[in-house]
Amino acid sequence: MAASNYSLKVNRDLLDPNFESYRLSLDAIPTYNVELDAAVEEVKLKDAQYTLAHMRAFGMYNYLHIDPWYEDSVLFVDCKGRVLNLTVTLDTALGKPREVYRVNPESSQSEDRLCASLSLTSATWAALSDGSGRLCLLRTGKRGDSSHTKWEPLFTEDTGEPFTVLHSVSHVQAGVHTMEVLLLRIQKDPQETKGSGFSISLEWITVANTAGQGQEKKYEVRKRRVLRGKSVPHYAAVEPQGKGLMVASEKPFVFTHVDGKPVEQPEPEPMEMEKTDPIYFWQQTAEDITVCVRMPEGVTKEEVQFRLTADSVSIGVRGFPPLLEGQLYAAVDPEASAWIIKNDKSLEVTLQKRNEGPMWPELVMGDRRGEHVMSDEQAALIHERLTHLTSEDLNGNPDRDKPSCNSQELEECDGFPEDSFSLTHFDEESLKPTQVVNLGSHQYLFTVDVDPSEMPCLCLRHDVDALVWQPRPDQPSNMWEHIATFNALGYVQASKRDKKFATCAPNFSYASLCECLRRAFIYRQPSPVETVLFNRKQGRQVGQVAKQQVASLDSDRPILGFRASNERLYVLTSNNLFVLKVNNN
Repeated sequence: MAASNYSLKVNRDLLDPNFESYRLSLDAIPTYNVELDAAVEEVKLKDAQYTLAHMRAFGMYNYLHIDPWYEDSVLFVDCKGRVLNLTVTLDTALGKPREVYRVNPESSQSEDRLCASLSLTSATWAALSDGSGRLCLLRTGKRGDSSHTKWEPLFTEDTGEPFTVLHSVSHVQAGVHTMEVLLLRIQKDPQETKGSGFSISLEWITVANTAGQGQEKKYEVRKRRVLRGKSVPHYAAVEPQGKGLMVASEKPFVFTHVDGKPVEQPEPEPMEMEKTDPIYFWQQTAEDITVCVRMPEGVTKEEVQFRLTADSVSIGVRGFPPLLEGQLYAAVDPEASAWIIKNDKSLEVTLQKRNEGPMWPELVMGDRRGEHVMSDEQAALIHERLTHLTSEDLNGNPDRDKPSCNSQELEECDGFPEDSFSLTHFDEESLKPTQVVNLGSHQYLFTVDVDPSEMPCLCLRHDVDALVWQPRPDQPSNMWEHIATFNALGYVQASKRDKKFATCAPNFSYASLCECLRRAFIYRQPSPVETVLFNRKQGRQVGQVAKQQVASLDSDRPILGFRASNERLYVLTSNNLFVLKVNNN
């Protein structure tokens, strides 16, 4: 099964072209402080953990976890190895976090230890890593009950190498209770000689109850799969029924082993393979784009099927699949665009760019079947810019007096990624990618659990906005659905140089960012104003205003965890858990 290129379909009804800006509000945010009995220990990276991948995976780990099944319930692990839970019902009467489980104290002795990590698998199960290589699957009972039930380990395994738990799900397969757990490791790779010397490993483990009817539960590993890549994934999650996996990463992942046996990798295509002719040719100026699509000879205008919106195009012949279809690289003006049939065998389309000036690197996102043709003027301009590289003049380089770049001084983060940033869906049976989205122009912002019965949502930057996407693995034609928009948040967050975490409320009433120390920023959705406001520049009345608020915490300790519910924002430092009352029901 070959992977198909997929374009994210933006819901224009969720965009606000008239959004102006966030207005700073001085309204106080009620903040409550819970002092912790024992500190939350931030596990520092060792000297051997020097790469950008180690920093992304472990140095920026979110130590606080919010329970998507029970509102306003958060969990974390302290330096004593205690898994602590705080459930908030009344802000003015916050209790102390209660212990629900304790990690084996021997795990803290390991030199390569990572931070303990937790994933809430279902309403009654959780997956826990102690940071030293031990995986525990815990039956928690209904965590929302006030019975203060202690968690019970029903499966433990020492894997030998430290890891963090990225995601886990619970489901019933053929009448058998099954859990899928996704683990992340960064391992020394002797074959990685050009890069950092490390590779990224994702291990997908299936654990099932092997006990018979009426017998005591006994859980064992049913299947193991290993994927490898060269960058830490921004997003990785298993489908609710364990039928697939989604990964968003800057460099691709491939399955390498199943149950310890190597997966046969497809052989690379030979270089001498004949290149197929382009289906279309396109040329551009600063103002417009001209596309020439090859059509069956003798086609009439009645047989042409042409559909154009501001951000997508579909061109084809009636009764056949579209020849060219997908999301355009940038917006066009459909009213100012047109098409004609030329020589009875090609369709010439003129697209008017909505934003004049920037040149497009591609016409349709992810489509490689066309060929970009430069005009003589564009070729001459590029030739002029590159003249110094082939000049006969020994001093043809205008930057000759500047010190040369020393490649040994470059960090890993300075390099331009070799592979495009992509979002990939893998099929569990074939272990092959089925859908691939090119995310090269979309910055990854954060992950949020909106509906615990669905996969986690991912938030991406689109132009200046932040768009929230809900994976729908059971809908191949619309596998990622645009469900919410935070206006201008993509632009706003880029200006926060000290930003550490970002999140949003599950009902999308607000988004929030926090810095490494002290400050949190809250960006609310536009709401009606109580007084009459006028926009002086446009001379019109303003009906809605989006508020921005800033909270400054009474702590000089680094922020280690950051989560949001519909009503509250939770901020964890080593000694305190702060509860910010953002919304009132």
